[in-house]
Amino acid sequence: MNPGLNKIVAHSAAILGPAGRLEALFEEPATTDSPPRLAAVICHPHPLFGGTLHNKVVHTLARALRAGGAATLRFNFRGVGASEGVHDGGAGETADALAAVAGARARWPGLPLVLAGFSFGGAIAIRAAAAARPQWLIAVAPAVDRVSLDGFVPPSCPWLIVQGDADEVVAPASVIDWAARRAPYAQLRVLSGVGHFFHGRLHELADCIRADWPSTIAP
Repeated sequence: MNPGLNKIVAHSAAILGPAGRLEALFEEPATTDSPPRLAAVICHPHPLFGGTLHNKVVHTLARALRAGGAATLRFNFRGVGASEGVHDGGAGETADALAAVAGARARWPGLPLVLAGFSFGGAIAIRAAAAARPQWLIAVAPAVDRVSLDGFVPPSCPWLIVQGDADEVVAPASVIDWAARRAPYAQLRVLSGVGHFFHGRLHELADCIRADWPSTIAP
């Protein structure tokens, strides 16, 4: 990890999604002396329950990934903030995530891709992974009990799942059981006493990112 990469420049932009423009925030190193070594797209929690690109867990994911040398793209799903369209229950949001991936690849061509998400966004990242072909997939408290994963194709890349065992929104057992059945090779981190929004425990999420960083995209 390189603390020098904490100095960033942020660019608000719109990327073209399948339902119209998607509000996006590109963040990258402020100087060309330390160019990004990978690109990360982070998906936010449920749009109908206040989820946006500014969610604190999403922000923590972005900051932890930038500390490892990533440029990051956070975006609002359709119908959220300045993003056009209306909520689609998962299928449309998966298409939005793939549009964001395309936007990241256009801005940072040739860089390895990290695809990450929290809660609803974690499940959407899982849905999008087969088509996005990331080099690392990160799903934090993925809502596998609320978002359809029919037709799920396991990604071939390293995969980190982080789940609090005191989650009051996504049942921990649903994630643990699903991971055992559908993603047995994923790295599953279950954090004791951690609730859904990681109140007072966000540093532990960042620690998981640092500890499980794949050697294939070593910072």
